Amino acid sequence: MAAEHQAGGFREVQQGLTGACVRVALFTNNYLPFCGGVTISVETLRRGLEARGHEAWVFAPRFAGAAACDGRVVRYPSIPAATYPEFALAIPYSRRVAARVATLDADVFHAHHPFLLGPAARRFARRHRRPLVFTYHTRYEKYAHYVPLLRRSLVEAAALRLSGRFAARADAVLAPSTPIAEELRRRGVRAPIAVVPTGVDCARFRPGDAREARRVLGLPADDPLVLYVGRLDPEKSVERVLGAFERVAATVPRAHLALVGHGTDAARLAQVTRGLTAGGRIRFVGARAHDTLAPWYQAADLFLFASETETQGLVLAEAAACGVPTVAVSAPGADEVVHDGATGVLTKGTPAALADAAIGLLLDPARRRAMGARAREAAVREFDVRLQVERTLAVYESLR
Repeated sequence: MAAEHQAGGFREVQQGLTGACVRVALFTNNYLPFCGGVTISVETLRRGLEARGHEAWVFAPRFAGAAACDGRVVRYPSIPAATYPEFALAIPYSRRVAARVATLDADVFHAHHPFLLGPAARRFARRHRRPLVFTYHTRYEKYAHYVPLLRRSLVEAAALRLSGRFAARADAVLAPSTPIAEELRRRGVRAPIAVVPTGVDCARFRPGDAREARRVLGLPADDPLVLYVGRLDPEKSVERVLGAFERVAATVPRAHLALVGHGTDAARLAQVTRGLTAGGRIRFVGARAHDTLAPWYQAADLFLFASETETQGLVLAEAAACGVPTVAVSAPGADEVVHDGATGVLTKGTPAALADAAIGLLLDPARRRAMGARAREAAVREFDVRLQVERTLAVYESLR
């Protein structure tokens, strides 16, 4: 089916679906209980499809504490990743899983990675003569440091080649942002590409009573609060956030920083914090379940984000949905979510530039509130979860 791609024949993504039940097999290397943007994207899509009467099956690695099979979640045998012990690598061949897929009669196979379970999804799609959809979630070349022993430049080149080839052999590709779609086309991907950002549940992630949120979370009631949510891994550039806050704290002496998340760099970042003058006002919260994050956003005055490796930056959309303006590094992904000067500020990728922008907003409550209100409006308009589900369903329907 991949050989039948017609770049001009892909139906425009739109509403107005047939309403018939669609049975979808979602293949992902990242899933609960592992925390991360891909996990959230897959789970958000699964819930949205089920809520509309469709049938969504998830095929994922077996992480520690996860059952082998739980409802419509099927786990592959897995091993711990050598460079990221909390992560599980699926063994992508399983007779038990193959037998389950054979009885499923899926309408669409939807891969969320180009390796491990992505090729497994492609094999099943071709075997059962069903279309393959691929979501390009990640700038894989930015994660080359997780591959031991090999030279980083070789790993980066291989990641680009592998991911581009996989995308080209899918029947349709979903890109979380326009820059990613454009990059894939520049790399020669001729499969139909639709821009479908990961959605945010704007009923859960919404503006709230900041004082009440702080009371529940045990945070100071009136002090300015800067927030970061995300993994504490090298590619997220959290050390820049710490450096920026050191400068913020020198000008806004009552300000605090909360870091919500965990990762391989957590211990090193904690050590860096101990050497900072403002270290006593930086709190490492640890990982929190996604369903419990809204109060952290609602408690914050400002969201601070320094990553340059995002395809979308889901946490930026969640902050916006909660009416929190963002200061972020101007980079693909962030540029799609943060409207510079309207819903937040985009800066150069230095701690000094991030700090200057953050200080400006913290010292101007009226501007900060206006940005927060516009951020909420933009999130509802551009990132509400119903849009993700409707656009994805339209792609599925175009291939049936």
